[in-house]
Amino acid sequence: MSDLFIRSACLDWDAVPHSSYLWTIDAIAGVDRIDFDSPVTCFVGENGSGKSTLLEAMAVCAGFNPEGGTKNYSFSTFDSHSQLCGSMRLVKGVKKPRWGYFLRAESFYNVATAEEEYSRMGGIPQNLHEKSHGESFLATVQNNFRPGGVYFLDEPEAALSPQRQLTLLREIYTCARAGAQFFMVTHSPILLGLPDAAILSFDGGPLHPVAYEDTDSYQITSLFLSDRKRMLHSLLEE
Repeated sequence: MSDLFIRSACLDWDAVPHSSYLWTIDAIAGVDRIDFDSPVTCFVGENGSGKSTLLEAMAVCAGFNPEGGTKNYSFSTFDSHSQLCGSMRLVKGVKKPRWGYFLRAESFYNVATAEEEYSRMGGIPQNLHEKSHGESFLATVQNNFRPGGVYFLDEPEAALSPQRQLTLLREIYTCARAGAQFFMVTHSPILLGLPDAAILSFDGGPLHPVAYEDTDSYQITSLFLSDRKRMLHSLLEE
């Protein structure tokens, strides 16, 4: 039996109205069950392919605030999460996570503001607004990533330099080896290179596994770095 905290995500499409935009997401429309077999699962695909929609629904079903933070965060600045949350059930393992965090780039400012407000009621202030975007991202990771937790990351590379992405990769790898589980939406060829990570592609039809070297993030970055002048000439002269 798997010792992962979250083993599968089951979707009840009978609970999704036929007028919902969710039916237009080719990667997940009509998919009843998504199984997970690795401590780290990455979602890849073009913008608008449904990656963040699935990740958000999973995080909400796991008990996290739609805008991010720990399970103790309950603020809301804009109710935008999809109907997928109400039609999803997570199949959980025997063990329960001791901690967790939902880190998403687009609403991190709101999370930092909420953290500042919560710290006034007790706890140690993180002063995230006093740091740069990248510094506050990394500080949040280092303050919240622990062994034995479950974590949802939505484009965590958005605020991080390549060097800091390597730092994040090391943090994820260390925690995963110590029993944590991660689900991550990313376009970063650095983060996708994490050893033994399962990569699920949202491009080209229903959700399916893909090798690291077959991801667009790897192939396009590799092509650009290996033959930058030729690629730029082709791109800019069209």
